[in-house]
Amino acid sequence: MAAKKVWNKEEKLQYEKVLQAKGCRFIAGVDEVGRGPLAGPVVCAAVIMPLDDESLVIGVDDSKKLSAKKREQLAEEIKNKALAYTVVEVSEEEIDRINILEATKLGMKKAIEGLEITPDIVLTDGNMTIDISLPQHSVVHGDALSYSIGAASIIAKVYRDNLMVEFAKEYPHYGFEKNMGYGTAAHIQGIKEHGLCKIHRRTFTKKF
Repeated sequence: MAAKKVWNKEEKLQYEKVLQAKGCRFIAGVDEVGRGPLAGPVVCAAVIMPLDDESLVIGVDDSKKLSAKKREQLAEEIKNKALAYTVVEVSEEEIDRINILEATKLGMKKAIEGLEITPDIVLTDGNMTIDISLPQHSVVHGDALSYSIGAASIIAKVYRDNLMVEFAKEYPHYGFEKNMGYGTAAHIQGIKEHGLCKIHRRTFTKKF
């Protein structure tokens, strides 16, 4: 059995430390969850974390690598310790109107602009350029490599998962509480039997 990887703060803070050395005090991480699902909004979160050793949230990582229970626990700790954070939903109607890439960029822009503290620089996941006036730096696999982006990914994922669990009560035919809106076999079967519901993305479900 492979040894469990130990959480390494030097590794997780590599981008933040370089920026701090350049004089950046407030570093925002921003990430999205829900670009691929057939239903529900895309959710973007931005967060500015304190970076001193005493305030670090141990275990922050790419949200997809963590169990649901661990994500919930970390999300609470991140929100409690954050200097500032925001969560923004971009609806399925807006996704259909402007496309998922533009909807994601819009959500990230709103999340950053909604922060109570203006960041000195913004770290984004992937190679996303956002229409903001602030300096920004994109990090491929940033949710796994950057502490700030990882923290944003966890907040966004927990928020969106909880939202989809609530939607499952309203629209019980699609298994949203299990698939979070992604196109699983059970979800697609639900569409075939019951048609589309209000929160389905029409541009994602044309073939159904």
